[in-house]
Amino acid sequence: MHRVLPTLALHLSVLSLTACAAKAPPRTEPVPPPPPAVKIPAGCEQNQGGEYHHAGNPAFRYYGDDDGSTLSLAVVRAHDSAAVDAPDAGSPSIVLRRTPAGFVGETRATGFSGAGTPCPVTFPTEVVRCTDAGLTLRSATSTSIDEDCRTAPSGAPSVRLEQVLLRGPPDAGTSPDAGT
Repeated sequence: MHRVLPTLALHLSVLSLTACAAKAPPRTEPVPPPPPAVKIPAGCEQNQGGEYHHAGNPAFRYYGDDDGSTLSLAVVRAHDSAAVDAPDAGSPSIVLRRTPAGFVGETRATGFSGAGTPCPVTFPTEVVRCTDAGLTLRSATSTSIDEDCRTAPSGAPSVRLEQVLLRGPPDAGTSPDAGT
């Protein structure tokens, strides 16, 4: 009988342990994945707002507004009299966003169909370099549109060229070679 008691005590202990309610695992809220890293050229994380001019044609001026994620450049043209047009709704503009795919966006302008109808057009544009001297952009140089102002289904692929924008007005003592 003494042998039965230790075995019985062991079974009762096991039964009492298994009869207890299991403790629920602690609840954890799912953690959303972190946003993808923004990949932009070195120096472009700084504020790029301000006045620029085109290195190859100083008559083209650019006024930039940078909110930290988006750089918007209004394009204006200077005249022979040194007067500068104020940007308006019909002026070309460049909108660039700092994204995981780079500092990318588009140039928005007005093009004309074969019949002469004004059409809104966009050209893919990206920032490839930011320096103290200015910005280097790479942009498509042309696009094909049909008579209904839609992107033409067939057309030659657009060439992308680099454009250098120098900080400040052209008479600020900068040279066309700065920033390249």
